[in-house]
Amino acid sequence: MDFQFLTNQIPEETLFVLLAYALIAGLYLVVVPLALYAWMNFRWHSMSKLERLVIYGFVFLFFPGMIVFAPFINFRLSGQGEV
Repeated sequence: MDFQFLTNQIPEETLFVLLAYALIAGLYLVVVPLALYAWMNFRWHSMSKLERLVIYGFVFLFFPGMIVFAPFINFRLSGQGEV
């Protein structure tokens, strides 16, 4: 199907709304959860109680995006090596 044919059939306002929804969904499901994972990995041992509370609140708020990346991210400590 030709893209120009599709844009002629759908009003410009509708395309703008769909683009806005895609942008918001991308922020909610990809950008913010990855930023939260990076922040938690960087600051895990030096967070204050208040910062940890706020970060956990964000984890609760952005849980759908966090669960998408959870199987692919490993935060386990590397360990002692060969014992």
